[in-house]
Amino acid sequence: MADREEAIDARALEEVVRFTSELIRIDTTNRGGGDCRERPAAEYVAEKLAEADIAPTLLEDEPGRTNVVARVPGRDPGAGALLVHGHLDVVPAEPSDWTVHPFSGEIRDGVVWGRGAVDMKNMDAMILAVVRAWARAGVRPRRDIVLAFTADEEDSAAVGSGFLADRHAGLFEGCTEGISESGAYTFHAGPGRRIYPIAAGERGTAWLRLTARGTAGHGSKVNHANAVSRLAAAVARIGEYRWPVRLTPTVRAALVELAALQGVEAAPEAPDFDVDALLEKLGPAAALVEATVRNSTNPTVLEAGYKVNVIPGSATAYIDGRTVPGGEEEFRATLDRLTGPGVDWDFHHRETALQAPVDTPVFAAMRAAVERFDPDGHVVPYCMSGGTDAKQFSRLGIAGYGFSPLKLPEGFDYQALFHGVDERVPVEALHFGVRVLDHFLQEA
Repeated sequence: MADREEAIDARALEEVVRFTSELIRIDTTNRGGGDCRERPAAEYVAEKLAEADIAPTLLEDEPGRTNVVARVPGRDPGAGALLVHGHLDVVPAEPSDWTVHPFSGEIRDGVVWGRGAVDMKNMDAMILAVVRAWARAGVRPRRDIVLAFTADEEDSAAVGSGFLADRHAGLFEGCTEGISESGAYTFHAGPGRRIYPIAAGERGTAWLRLTARGTAGHGSKVNHANAVSRLAAAVARIGEYRWPVRLTPTVRAALVELAALQGVEAAPEAPDFDVDALLEKLGPAAALVEATVRNSTNPTVLEAGYKVNVIPGSATAYIDGRTVPGGEEEFRATLDRLTGPGVDWDFHHRETALQAPVDTPVFAAMRAAVERFDPDGHVVPYCMSGGTDAKQFSRLGIAGYGFSPLKLPEGFDYQALFHGVDERVPVEALHFGVRVLDHFLQEA
């Protein structure tokens, strides 16, 4: 077997940049409701795998909504397999808002620009560059590595990871853990203080539809059963509600480690623990945990009426709800109370909250891989405020982690670029990522 440090060669460093750029140029915009076509990107990925003698399987639940799955055999057949997954679709981008065209994949001043540069065609490219480097160097990882490049993550995942988990579970046989997006990137918590948050949990998705019903009538008449008024009152109550603190083991671990880095004490188990007071002491690092200490509900869409002098008989609103692990029962009971009379609610889209252990050899291997290539960096666990394909793969008993390593310069706001304008990733960050990913995947 080739030495670990030799697996990532100059060609791998060139390929990760080129693959990121070329994948960005393949427009896989997911507008929701089935309006997306990932197949061109899936065929690109399959070609790069086949060139390295890795046999890809292309799978579709609907025409053009293509997923790619492949397995790289490990040296230890008795070890559980590890899933490495990335999605191929991206959210929409309006070219007139951007400095460069969002699907140009332009490489300028050491930075790759375009939609998907951080979410998450960069990780797709890193995966391809690493396994191709292994093929050239004759490297085999310790355990089987299952690769999955998925469709539809930016919508419901129904024809992507959901389809794979429900209809093709056999392809993931033996997988005990999985890694994907939104973790192991540099978070700058102050001058010279680099934090690398690794996700070991996700809040649950609880998108809600509120429907208010009343009496239709003329806008000039008295109406005590106005559906719009009922809906507006319910939305206001929900939007203003302050959810109680509910700390999960992952968030507790994050608070303790972040507090230690700031030189302050944290005792999340204490009965008088004030998490909001601690967050104020954490400075910029509070952004890593403040959204995950409680459930949340944010009103996002209102639909009612068709003419200003006509009171409609019904009105609808949509709420982006998120639940901490273990918080769904409280969430349901609270929504029943907040909606009030004349307003019903149901789940428009729902996915479970996740937790993964942080006191495991896999998490230790992720920590060690990052710190090997940035010895002054500090790895901390955290819980994602949103969700990823790990939710669907959890149906197969796979513990999911967010681990897409990038070393980013100060002033580079990684979180703001997710779904944002001028999404981009530094070339040096991609080089760091393939080195860390290679080290971890061989050690895990």
